[in-house]
Amino acid sequence: MHMFSDLKQELQTYLSPQQIKQVYNAYQFAARAHSGQKRHSGDPYISHPIAVAKILAQMRMDVQTIIVAILHDVIEDTPIEKTVLTTTFGNEIAELVDGMSKLTQIQFQSRAEAQAENFRKMLLAMAKDIRIIIIKLADRLHNMRTLSAVPAEKRHRIAKETLDIYAPIAQRLGMHIVRIELEDLCFLNLYPWRYRILQETVQKNRRKHKASIYKIESALKECLDKHHLPFHTIWHKKKHLYQIYKKMRENHLAFNEIIDVPIFCIIVDNIDSCYRVLGAVHNLYKPLPDHFHDYIALPKANGYQALHTTLFGPAATSIHIQIRTTMMDNGADHGIVSYWLEEKTKANALRPHLRAREWLKRLLDIQQTTPSSLEFMETVKIDLFPTDIYIFTPKGDIIELPHKATLIDFAYAIHSDIGNHCIAAKIDKHLVPLSTHLQSGQTVEIITDQKTFPDSRWLEFVATGRARSHIRQFFKNKQHNEAVQLGQRLLDNNLTPLGQDSTNIHFKNFSKTLQKFQYDSLENLLEAIGLGYIHPALVAYSLCSLKPNFKNQVNSLPLFLKNADNGLIKFAECCRPIPGDEIIGLLNAGHGLTVHLQRCKYAARLIKKNPERAISIQWEKQTNGFFKTDIYIETINQHGVLALLTHNIAKADANIENIKVESRDRKHSIIHFTLSVFNRKHLAKVIRFLRTIQCIIKISRHLSL
Repeated sequence: MHMFSDLKQELQTYLSPQQIKQVYNAYQFAARAHSGQKRHSGDPYISHPIAVAKILAQMRMDVQTIIVAILHDVIEDTPIEKTVLTTTFGNEIAELVDGMSKLTQIQFQSRAEAQAENFRKMLLAMAKDIRIIIIKLADRLHNMRTLSAVPAEKRHRIAKETLDIYAPIAQRLGMHIVRIELEDLCFLNLYPWRYRILQETVQKNRRKHKASIYKIESALKECLDKHHLPFHTIWHKKKHLYQIYKKMRENHLAFNEIIDVPIFCIIVDNIDSCYRVLGAVHNLYKPLPDHFHDYIALPKANGYQALHTTLFGPAATSIHIQIRTTMMDNGADHGIVSYWLEEKTKANALRPHLRAREWLKRLLDIQQTTPSSLEFMETVKIDLFPTDIYIFTPKGDIIELPHKATLIDFAYAIHSDIGNHCIAAKIDKHLVPLSTHLQSGQTVEIITDQKTFPDSRWLEFVATGRARSHIRQFFKNKQHNEAVQLGQRLLDNNLTPLGQDSTNIHFKNFSKTLQKFQYDSLENLLEAIGLGYIHPALVAYSLCSLKPNFKNQVNSLPLFLKNADNGLIKFAECCRPIPGDEIIGLLNAGHGLTVHLQRCKYAARLIKKNPERAISIQWEKQTNGFFKTDIYIETINQHGVLALLTHNIAKADANIENIKVESRDRKHSIIHFTLSVFNRKHLAKVIRFLRTIQCIIKISRHLSL
């Protein structure tokens, strides 16, 4: 009972006796479940969930949240199952506890994969009930407070994970007080010596500037009294240690450059007073240009609201002023928790909660397009940091985006279809490249074309997790469809000579074949064929209940190529085949089909080693598009010879992709051209045009000069 007494004292300030009794019942249940378990410090394990519950009680969380905090490790660390919790405490509490539990029943290939999958589960549970992440943050906060008892290696790993994931989540939810403590505790555990040195330096600096801080505070109070502007309080905001350390390290700044800009918070009753106070302080000290931010009209992504301005203060020093109402101040410290601290009907209390809901909706969207847990975690890390620019649509709607967001990010923020079909964009009615970084206040218009699709190069510059996940998903879907299409063609070409058709195969044969190759559907089996994991002949023989015989593979129908539209059909760079050449295909596991010249020596070696990789292919009579090929030209060194060569290639209607020049001796050079041509006839035309140049000695498609 003595462990429960401190928690009970906190609960009595806002919960009813009946609710406190419910919490006590949960305490007794958890104490029995964790009986005999100890923490690293040697304390009874039950002390941890009680401490977590107390942190949440200080936030004035509801009774269900307090109960879940007490029970949060019961499923994970004791034999008790979820069904027992459902029977004892109801479905809501059981679901919340389950959302807090890690995936202990699944075997993962690495710690990183396990961490990523646990993170995904937590965020998905959080999307159903946002209280889960608040409990998780309180759990992590108490673990960080008691981290000194943990072995050094584990201590560093937990601190790094907290700094990378949980502190940014607290910031994203506006829980400023929790974030600050988490970051400082991480700093202490990761770099204890740096922490202590910086702490001593900060304390000395604060004593040194105490008089000047008091002077500025007095001047601000006198100014507001003079203008008859009532205020609740004016206080000097102290930067926390990790914030100072991070700015020093990232910006290569000296300590004095970080600490020399004091921050003062002015708390007033209402929004109207915020703007009146702003005018008064601008009369007291001159404002610095481009250093004013109205986060009341345009709140931050985590719901934070205030007026920020930087002034040219006394003794040629800069001072930063933050002006907000009491409710905004509460929201600034507690973020989403202000929903429980304040009346839920008040707009300011609801704002951080609604912003968090919007963020969670975006996470669900990302999750649906990101099958890999590691990739999902990477994408969410990008999306964790609060947005700080505001872009207008032509209709006047405001879209929030992170710093360095581009036009592609803006397009995907509106809708995934807009992003997928984006072809061009205008900023303030002027056409600009799609990679352009956006700035607050700009009006952006996206131009789309249903025939246009994403470019893989977009991944090099997009800034938001939403854009990145949708682009990746597009290319995954595209590859899947292309693989299924190619797999179907290859399978049909092998079934036809055996007198079968994929549409007439008996259901039992399909089931046996799927079971044999360990695929759950025909579509996935066709994808594996198209990706080169399984030879189509093996599947064809299996469907026809025959033994595979690669000696008879020549009897399969050839795959006919018309163009290079399928991304899984690639043309080998070692021999660069073009329409009209005699060709052969090689299956490459995971990469589809590579087309080689039949006389290619590299392909011949691969086929000799693995004959089952070979696929019979031919060109269609009519092909479409350009195909790359190489020509090597031995020339006599003369002035202007390169200009003559390029001129004649252009006259033959061929495109030059690349040029390399190599000196053979003082009189001769070898010029290597990579050209785009339609077919062998087009290449022959190019060579005829080139042969009119007298200084050419020899032209070949292979370097055998």
